Amino acid sequence: MRGKIAFLGIALMVLCAAVIGNVTAQLPEESNDKLIHVSGTGKVTTTPDLAIIVLSVETENADAKIAQQQNAQKMDAVVSALKGAGIPAKDLRTTGYTIIPVTEQNDKPLVSAKIRFYRVINNLEVRLDAVDRTGEIIDLAVASGANRVDRLSLTLSDAKQQELRSEALTAAVAQAQGDADAVAAALGKTIIDVKEVNVGNSYVPMLYDNRYAAMEKAGGAAVPTPIEVGEIDVTASVSIAYVIT
Repeated sequence: MRGKIAFLGIALMVLCAAVIGNVTAQLPEESNDKLIHVSGTGKVTTTPDLAIIVLSVETENADAKIAQQQNAQKMDAVVSALKGAGIPAKDLRTTGYTIIPVTEQNDKPLVSAKIRFYRVINNLEVRLDAVDRTGEIIDLAVASGANRVDRLSLTLSDAKQQELRSEALTAAVAQAQGDADAVAAALGKTIIDVKEVNVGNSYVPMLYDNRYAAMEKAGGAAVPTPIEVGEIDVTASVSIAYVIT
């Protein structure tokens, strides 16, 4: 019996040694390559092709139910007007709905504050791919019952972001390649291969305009809300290790 146990112990030791030997054999050898590490940034300038508008209808009444009903009627009118203007339902999304009791100021901590009225707020996000219609859509919403424009951002659609990211990456690689060529030439070396490439995240900023947009009057006629689209930059970066000789 003892002989069998001893034999099993020896077999396990041999197996462990074989496993350890295999692991050790798979460790990578240190590279003797001579490298130049460079980075590049590419930028593409374009105009936004997507406007995101957050509109709100806010109502107040001493009766919460009345405030809620008034809010629902106004928001329904806003949504109907936007759909009538050609905005599809998929581009309209409710992003918030709150009922807030507004109380009187009370200096007595143990006495419940009296509710003065209820405030109901319904937030609607509008995605607009025709950015040149942004002012028109804001005016239409305000005329239909929206009394707040909480946010306006101008950015790029996913498809355009991907298209311009590819262009920005191409420019980033060209910049990195140019820097590597200049350094190699200054050192009297020649680039023979690429050892490693790391691609950074792209950056697409949003242009924000948080000013309250309302219907303006001039000479008795309605003046469209002016929205200046401007330009936006898409940037991307790469880091490349070149092998030199």
